[in-house]
Amino acid sequence: MPPERIVELDEPSCGLRGWIVVDDTTLGPAAGGVRTRAYPSAAAARADAERLARAMTIKCAIAGLDAGGGKAVIEPVRGPARAAAFEALGRAVEALGGSFYTAGDYGTTADDLRAMARATRYVRTDAGALAGAVARGVVRCIGACAAHRGASLAGLRVAVQGCGAIGAAVAGALAAEGARVVVADVDDARARAVADATGARVTTPARILLEDVDVVAPCAIGGAIDADCAARLRAWAVCGAANNVLADRAVACALAARGVLHVPDAIASAGAVIEGVGEALMGLADRRPLIDRLGAIARDVLAEADATGRLPVDIVERRARARLGAARGAG
Repeated sequence: MPPERIVELDEPSCGLRGWIVVDDTTLGPAAGGVRTRAYPSAAAARADAERLARAMTIKCAIAGLDAGGGKAVIEPVRGPARAAAFEALGRAVEALGGSFYTAGDYGTTADDLRAMARATRYVRTDAGALAGAVARGVVRCIGACAAHRGASLAGLRVAVQGCGAIGAAVAGALAAEGARVVVADVDDARARAVADATGARVTTPARILLEDVDVVAPCAIGGAIDADCAARLRAWAVCGAANNVLADRAVACALAARGVLHVPDAIASAGAVIEGVGEALMGLADRRPLIDRLGAIARDVLAEADATGRLPVDIVERRARARLGAARGAG
């Protein structure tokens, strides 16, 4: 099915260019972050926005949320005009009348979100709380991988790719559980700051996913695990916070053929949307039980994959589609 609504953003006065995609509101208003990234073309930006919005629909459905999926993708704006561009984005979100709730994502800063908040009620600005929620979910899902192998988190070797707000939170949460963590980031100083705070070891961005570890946790840009990486991977599990961790479905097949466990990011990275939607739309005073449930979902999906030979990504999508279909039928 095509997205329910696509809004093109083009305001030359402040340099705002991009797209808002509302994928599906069957279960409730669409939720998804604002990604700020340079793309080779407007068509590529739109395609990524649609892909990410669809992933959010699956994520909300599988997590049991009263929300659908959406995404905003915009081109970076440099200099003094940046705040004006994000304020204009806020106006575009506000004009959607509450059909799209948003927060931060790759490349979007706390200042950007505050600029948006001057123009819309439908943006969450406390990125730290959302990063902590993502980290909690990722750790529960990595724990599910460990349990599937008869191991525990304590002593598990985990490579965390990316040391932004989310990657740093994941590294800290893993270290607190007794895991042995190695980190890398394109900004080496950022990686070393995380290492100093967590006791992690630092490696290079080129080596992080090929380290001799138990689990790799991509927590930066999507598509980190491509065919070449899947063939050379030394870890026995992939479970990270990035959206669309695998480059394509063929990579999921390659991992399965090698016996590498994979927790789809629709489960692993759902902590942030649970935190945001759980509070803003579902009125949950404590969202932690719903986040912790991600570990149980991951264990169940891994068990079904073993029993049936199906790919975890296919199992997750089938379950999400079943919930959406039931909701449409009830409506």
